[in-house]
Amino acid sequence: MVVTKEFEDLPSVECFAGKLNQVFLNILNNAIDALEEAIKNQQIFENEYPQIRISTKLIQPHIVQISIIDNGSGIPEDNINKLFNPFFTTKPVGKGTGLGLSMSYQIIVEQHEGQLNCISNVGEGTEFQIQIPVSCKNKVFT
Repeated sequence: MVVTKEFEDLPSVECFAGKLNQVFLNILNNAIDALEEAIKNQQIFENEYPQIRISTKLIQPHIVQISIIDNGSGIPEDNINKLFNPFFTTKPVGKGTGLGLSMSYQIIVEQHEGQLNCISNVGEGTEFQIQIPVSCKNKVFT
């Protein structure tokens, strides 16, 4: 598996660091699971490497975007609308609770006043975009 990082210089971000780490780990774990499943189902061929790309950039003067992109098999469109619902999972029984993306959504949207989006095409992979403000107006970070 190949992991590439494309990090731009960013300003300091006021945040709940532990909570953001939880979001990053959840999305990365899901990407790894998706790549392992794609390899198992021969949806990634021998001449392709399973890949995860992590990038950061400033998309507006006070908005940071973190993208986590894999080249797995992608997510069907009818599942994308359910991804952030509690207990929704596409994983086999016993392979997860379906709470990870729901909790990640709450952390990004409610606690950090940001956005969490999923862009996916079946057969091409998936991108999760996390957008958070550099500073939240109504939050005290400790």
